[in-house]
Amino acid sequence: MSGKPIGGRMVDAATSVLSGWESFYVIVGSSGAALIGLQFVVIVLIADVHIQDSSGDSIAAFGTPTVIHFASALAISAVMSAPWGTLTGIRTALGLAAFAGIWFVVRGVFRARRQQNYKPVLEDWIWHTLLPLTAYSMILIAALLAGFHTQGSLFTVATAALGLLFIGIHNAWDTVVWIVINARSETQNRP
Repeated sequence: MSGKPIGGRMVDAATSVLSGWESFYVIVGSSGAALIGLQFVVIVLIADVHIQDSSGDSIAAFGTPTVIHFASALAISAVMSAPWGTLTGIRTALGLAAFAGIWFVVRGVFRARRQQNYKPVLEDWIWHTLLPLTAYSMILIAALLAGFHTQGSLFTVATAALGLLFIGIHNAWDTVVWIVINARSETQNRP
């Protein structure tokens, strides 16, 4: 992509196209980072809670992916905020992030099926598998099509990044509620 003169200097097309997204990605990236920190605080606060999942398989299957979705929103925000010279670098970084996200969702399915302490219901499969897989697939498709339809691709990536935040928020809440309910029932069942 070639640059265009603005105010006596050359501004590349990637910088020009992304300049309007700066505030959006500051908000999304900051939210992702803050929610990662909050997730760690919650895990530390409930570390003394005793639940049946002594192996940690359920937390690994359902809690860890939540941190990954928040981290993905942060990473996508960083990619979209970096001073790229062309769209090629952005497309490559987004494609790699999308492949990593898809791989992690597939890995999460195997973990969810392997753990024994919680039987996932339809809502779990939607929020922990289908929606994240959709978001990462949207990023991959946007990365592939950005050279042909840049504006549409930018909106697609933004929608997916925001979606990953909302998915993470839902799943974090769901995980914490599950832990609290299980801890409470175990406490009540003790002699």
